[in-house]
Amino acid sequence: QLVESGGGSVHTGGSLRLSCVVSGDTDSRLYMAWFRQAPGKEREGVASIDSAGKNPTYAYSVAGRFTDSRDNAKNTLYLQMNSLKPEDTAMYYCAADELNHGLAWRGYTYWSQGTQVTVS
Repeated sequence: QLVESGGGSVHTGGSLRLSCVVSGDTDSRLYMAWFRQAPGKEREGVASIDSAGKNPTYAYSVAGRFTDSRDNAKNTLYLQMNSLKPEDTAMYYCAADELNHGLAWRGYTYWSQGTQVTVS
């Protein structure tokens, strides 16, 4: 089970940090990623990271502004979002899987409930 928190509303240029806790029987040695979906748009991969917390990958639209990290001791994935823009407004989800699917959302098995991020 993935439980996400940290969304909210900010002004352009502001920052937010999303957290995603892996709980239950889910193996913490999972590849994890962040996705987002705005109304009327397809789900978009934002960032991914391997089970050791290395080799983060970012979508071009967020590279240099977002940072993906994880603390395996806390079974938690983080997404630090800086210099937010109105086009970052979307529902954000974390996802996990035993295999590395990068930013391709269709392969991920486990999903969070989603949290809204609004930038105005």
